[in-house]
Amino acid sequence: MSRVVRHYSSYIAALSTRTSYGSDGYPRLQVDEELRNRLEAKLIIAILDFDLT
Repeated sequence: MSRVVRHYSSYIAALSTRTSYGSDGYPRLQVDEELRNRLEAKLIIAILDFDLT
């Protein structure tokens, strides 16, 4: 299970990246941890629901 989640971790991080603007007005990218956790949970649920037969 952890190998599959680790395999998709960079893709999940890319999907959960948000642009925020600092006090100086410059944009910066940061990972939305709540969204990342939800995407990982959905992946784990999909793996567990997958029927191999």
